[in-house]
Amino acid sequence: MVAYLVGPEAGFVTGAGPTIDGVQRVVVPREWTRHGGCSVGNVFCTQGVPGMKITRTGSAAWQGGLKDGRGSLSTESGALKTYPYGFASRFEGVRGSNPEELIGAAHSGCFTMALSMILGEAGLTAEQMDTAAQVTLESVDGGFAITKIHLTLKAKIPGTDQATFSALAAKAKAGCPVSKLFKAEITLDASLV
Repeated sequence: MVAYLVGPEAGFVTGAGPTIDGVQRVVVPREWTRHGGCSVGNVFCTQGVPGMKITRTGSAAWQGGLKDGRGSLSTESGALKTYPYGFASRFEGVRGSNPEELIGAAHSGCFTMALSMILGEAGLTAEQMDTAAQVTLESVDGGFAITKIHLTLKAKIPGTDQATFSALAAKAKAGCPVSKLFKAEITLDASLV
């Protein structure tokens, strides 16, 4: 793993720095970061680094048939570790997880982080943002498809109005990496509280 640190002045590059806790430190020019760096000291920064690529892993295990089988979901981070899921939790409302709620959580998280970045670029900071994603799975042409994702955002952001906020939220919805994955219709209700 590499941590990119913003140099104390534009154009300052030292290259490879020390390894701390298994993380290689590398100082990069301030202009490589989307926000122009940090005004005090160095900052951990992966955003805006040319050629940056991050790979994360989620996995599933399954035993048995579709209706009588059972599975488990895990994430590389350990946030989920062999968490149960199955036909009943996905289609019959039985307790357990399902891919759609995980997609909803991922989309909510990604969108909200993207909006935080866009707000920062506009000189705004959220006191609170709460996002929910309703993911619709329905029968289509003899199979199933995720046909719609509806994001509902409630936010407290000092110094902005509803029109500006709605425009910034729409930009985040369009630019969020998870939004870019889906062919489904993605809608948004964004309101200041």
